Amino acid sequence: MRILIAPDSYKGTLTSVDVARALAEGWRRARPHDEIRLAPLADGGEGTLVAIEAAGGWGRVEAEVRDPLGRRIRAPWLVRHDGHAAVIEMAAASGLSRVTADERDAARATSAGTGDLLRAALDAGIRDIVLGIGGSATTDGAAGLLQALGANVDDGLGGIDLTGLDHRLADLRLRVACDVTNPLLGPDGAAAVYGPQKGASPADVVTLDARLSRWADALEAATGRRERETPGAGAAGGVGFGLLCLADRLASLELRPGIDLVMEAAGFDAALAGADLVLTGEGRIDAQTAFGKTALGVAKRARAAGVPCIAVGGSVTPEGVEALAVVGARAVPTSDPPLPLAEAIAAGTAPLIACGQRLAREIG
Repeated sequence: MRILIAPDSYKGTLTSVDVARALAEGWRRARPHDEIRLAPLADGGEGTLVAIEAAGGWGRVEAEVRDPLGRRIRAPWLVRHDGHAAVIEMAAASGLSRVTADERDAARATSAGTGDLLRAALDAGIRDIVLGIGGSATTDGAAGLLQALGANVDDGLGGIDLTGLDHRLADLRLRVACDVTNPLLGPDGAAAVYGPQKGASPADVVTLDARLSRWADALEAATGRRERETPGAGAAGGVGFGLLCLADRLASLELRPGIDLVMEAAGFDAALAGADLVLTGEGRIDAQTAFGKTALGVAKRARAAGVPCIAVGGSVTPEGVEALAVVGARAVPTSDPPLPLAEAIAAGTAPLIACGQRLAREIG
């Protein structure tokens, strides 16, 4: 058989590459003669670069950028081997992983480092960029990002001058990996929904929402676009909003599900075309799986291609099982019975290896 192994990461514990390799090792122990192809994936957040790089055809480079608190760091991004396209991961520069839990500061954190990465790609002559905006530490509405690209923003975010905006943006095709549909403001907005995980207190959420409202007034007036209610405007602390407002100043702009963009960059469909079975998975297969997570994206593609699909989850809930069953995929826990989280983390890849072996034995 030809087996395609295309999981996401087990967030905080194992990369998608680690997961894919472990499942493959276990499968080979039971069925050593099967042909196995690894296609680790991501959803546009942390781990996107690792997944796409593993597919081949991309090279990793670094740029000096600002982290969420303005400190100078080196951050990676990918360049396609023909030099004509790039993949940028917001989390690499402006992500929660760049600050400690004690340093999280939703009011101060800036998206400037992501703008630094975009400018580095423009400096390299690249005009086709995939930007994953998951895992951010920021709630600045892309103000820092726009400043890094030449805009002049006042400190109170009540005004913006786009005269100095980088003219090369006019030639840029930008595809943004965005998996949320939140508006910018209000109870479902960037500050209310995502601010607390970025260090915001209830009082901070009110302040941040008011600041984003002033910023929306200013940026919409400057661009002539009204995007605060557009689905995805609240993504990445309002980076979705800031980029949507720039749509008329770019060659093209798309907000699309992260898994779809990562699959395209990683050549997933070509790998799927020759497969007899697909194994996917992620740390949790639950109610959220129905809203565009990696396992669902893989299962949909597999069904369209007529290829059976099994999804492996560190934990699996009935809602997750149902979400995948709707698209013809089977969901199974990594361990049966499931391990407590602390034990699963301590066990590393061993449960995944055992799972791969168990599934291969079921095939016969």
